[in-house]
Amino acid sequence: MPPRAGTSSDQIYESQNDEQLNDLHGKLRALRGVTTDIYNDAERQNLQLDQTANTFETFTTSFLRTTTNSARTFANSSGVKQYKLTLYIAGAFVGVFLLWKMGIAHWGREPEGPP
Repeated sequence: MPPRAGTSSDQIYESQNDEQLNDLHGKLRALRGVTTDIYNDAERQNLQLDQTANTFETFTTSFLRTTTNSARTFANSSGVKQYKLTLYIAGAFVGVFLLWKMGIAHWGREPEGPP
């Protein structure tokens, strides 16, 4: 039986289809890889958020416990002592701040003029 005239064109079409199928398969693999990377990154970020939330919950619990203990301590002492202690602490912070600012203003400047 003689070969048909359309056989070579069928083979060309078949090879072109195979090439396009291989290209699509490569793109699909790349897309699957990107999707997997995005999923893994989202999972890492969720884990980080969970750890951060746990840290803040621990801090909140500790802070509330400290606040409760200090409130109990201040409740046991007289009101005058509480105000004195508060004023001493606030005065210490203001004093340190002023000393720090004066130190920066005085010692932190560069010399002016030629050496």
